[in-house]
Order: sequence, then C-alpha cells, then structure tokens
Amino acid sequence: MAKHLLLGLQVVAVSLQGINISGNFYRNKLKYLAFLGKQKHTNLYWASPLPFHHFRPTTSGPPMAPSCRLCKACCPRKTDGSQAALDRLPLFDGIPRPFDKKKLMVVPAELKVVHLKPPEKFACLRCTAEVG
Repeated sequence: MAKHLLLGLQVVAVSLQGINISGNFYRNKLKYLAFLGKQKHTNLYWASPLPFHHFRPTTSGPPMAPSCRLCKACCPRKTDGSQAALDRLPLFDGIPRPFDKKKLMVVPAELKVVHLKPPEKFACLRCTAEVG
C-alpha cells in the first residue's frame, strides 16, 4: 500500500477493524495503554521528567484512531511528496456508501500468511473496544 501511495496511485483503505498486529493481544494492549499514559508538556517551566507526547490522542475519539496510526506508519512522512501521499489516503472503518458498489481488492503482499510464520501469535485490532 505504501509503494502505491508513493507512486501516486489512488488508494482507499476500508474495513480497518480487521487489521492484524503481530504479537500477543495482551502485549499489544499494554503497549497501547503505555502510549496513552504518557504526559503532554504544556508548561516547560513546570515540566516534569516524565516521558511525553507532542500530541496526546483522546480515548473519546473515533474508534478507528489506532488503526489510522498503524496504516499511516507504513509510509515515510518527512518529505513533501510522502506527506502529500499520506494526505491522499482516506481511511474508513467499514465500507461507506460510495465504495460499497466498487470492486474491492485484496493486496496479497499485505496478508498475514505472507508476513507471519505459522507458530507466531497475532492479534486482531480490537484494542479500540477494550481501551475506550
């Protein structure tokens, strides 16, 4: 998907609730909770030595926020062309109205069978339902 975006092709990602993450679900959930628990420095005079985010995601936001982070993490974002490619990528949880009549395509290079060995554990991205 990242290569097609950088080449300038039009890509739409739908049904993000079925994304798989390598590793145990409990480990991934703890990593995400640790990520949410970091502080945000607003006053540098009174700043604590805790780890911080420049942006703290809200847990009351849309349920697909972690999956958006996963999809956008596959592309470089420091150059202007890469940033423009990421801006062109629409992400949807489910299949919205204009795309339900179009032909869907599965990218074989992104399948779990290709990336993970059979004994390795994986987790479906359901952290959003458990974390909030």
